Amino acid sequence: MPTAHIDTFAKDHLPTLEQQPVYLFNLRELQFPAQLNCATELLDRPVREGRGGRLCVQGGGERWSYADLLARANRIAHVLVQEMGLVPGNRVLLHTPNTPMAAACWFGIVKAGGIAVATMPLLRAKELRAIVDKAQISHALCDLGLAEELRLTLPDTPQLKHVLHFRSTQPEGLEAAMQRHPAEFANVDTALEDTCMMAFTSGTTGVPKATMHFHRDVMAACACWPRHVLKPTPDDVFIGSPPLAFTFGLGGLLLFPMSVGASTVLLEKAGPPQLLDGIRDYGATVVFTAPTSYRNLAARGDEIRQTKLRRCVSAGEALPAATRALWRDATGIEIIDGIGATEMLHIFISADERDARPGATGKVVPGYEARVVDEAGNPVPHGTVGKLAVRGPTGCRYLDDERQSSYVKGGWNYPGDAYVMDEAGYFYYQSRTDDMIISAGYNIAAPEVEEALLLHPAVFECAVIGVPDAERGQVVKAFVTLRSGFIAGGATVKDLQDFVKKTVAPYKYPRQIAFVEKLPRTQTGKLQRFKLRDLE
Repeated sequence: MPTAHIDTFAKDHLPTLEQQPVYLFNLRELQFPAQLNCATELLDRPVREGRGGRLCVQGGGERWSYADLLARANRIAHVLVQEMGLVPGNRVLLHTPNTPMAAACWFGIVKAGGIAVATMPLLRAKELRAIVDKAQISHALCDLGLAEELRLTLPDTPQLKHVLHFRSTQPEGLEAAMQRHPAEFANVDTALEDTCMMAFTSGTTGVPKATMHFHRDVMAACACWPRHVLKPTPDDVFIGSPPLAFTFGLGGLLLFPMSVGASTVLLEKAGPPQLLDGIRDYGATVVFTAPTSYRNLAARGDEIRQTKLRRCVSAGEALPAATRALWRDATGIEIIDGIGATEMLHIFISADERDARPGATGKVVPGYEARVVDEAGNPVPHGTVGKLAVRGPTGCRYLDDERQSSYVKGGWNYPGDAYVMDEAGYFYYQSRTDDMIISAGYNIAAPEVEEALLLHPAVFECAVIGVPDAERGQVVKAFVTLRSGFIAGGATVKDLQDFVKKTVAPYKYPRQIAFVEKLPRTQTGKLQRFKLRDLE
């Protein structure tokens, strides 16, 4: 396929066509031209069509129109190209919390033909280093408040040669560089199958996987679930808790509102108290967050009822029927549930408020196909537990990763979930089919937490599993065998927890720790996590 990329690293490391899923473009809105830049469609087009004065993004004291965001993104694109030497196809690390400047940087990268690699602000140097190495990242735009962890990666990542910090008053910062360039920029005329973003997911092994998404994928995601299920209007105000580094957050808090000319609120901190304040203060009408947050916010249902909120979207972990009922009773609003995947970019099974059923994730989203299958990939009867298989206009493309063959089989994507489908086409979540722990919407790989614990001098061996939790869905529990001379007790628990928080992203730390004399293993020494789950 043609490409506008001069740096062809992404194209050269795509899975072969035989390894990729079958793609479906069975909706009129999924017919795209051969040349497509999603930044042009989502940002330049509204301004060109006379909608530049409409409110686009706000947060942290900033309030920008579409024209304001366009001007900033254009200046950033100039800085990337003229001062940082970016050529189309280069990967650009974007390390930032959710802020209006994060949105401007994302669009600036994409306008210039770069590939945006957004990362969560909680990541430590160890995790950033793995991402830079995997994607061979050469450029970085980093929020000044997160500069230290990125700085710690630089001695071991010689390929990362160009770094600028933003939200900075320093003369060498991005804002100062932006002032040296015009507010107009000629977007790179990328091909619809040029990669525009890489989203990282740890997977079950803790080894990072990069999912590669084309300009076409971004526009396809905007054309399917939001148009057919969420049905937003230009007057909606979006808000939520997921980081833009999560595709759930990128879609729900940036791409989807802009695809209909609506506005979004980007909160740097979005715990339940800040989220409630934001809904009230900004007049938000659509919220994206995880079931954990809905459970916490339900206690303040009377206050929610006094706001303009009308749509509530849940994803990132299974939505318990009890949480759905709790929220509806507290606020009068039915939650829109959905399942998506980083590999698929966004939601592919969901239901709107009218069609929601307790305990059901929903039906397949228009543009996608889904089924429940057995080990051989054959559909199972209605009411039978099996593996979820899905395909549509988006699909899994891992960057140079042998796990592609596990995710894509026979043209179908296998997200790793066990489901039941009823005769009416509703899908009911059962469990994960792998060792991923999903806690409060965050994916946590058990081996990665184990690796962090093993760095502590007190730990001889350990095993990590997810255990049920009423608030978070699951929490991380570690079974630890201590070395001689260390005492099993509350002080050691806290010491290990604090140690893990400093080694990997803090949300991955084990909230429960049990000390054991030995771990269950096979005769060949393989850890038997299922025995720990059975014990729980």
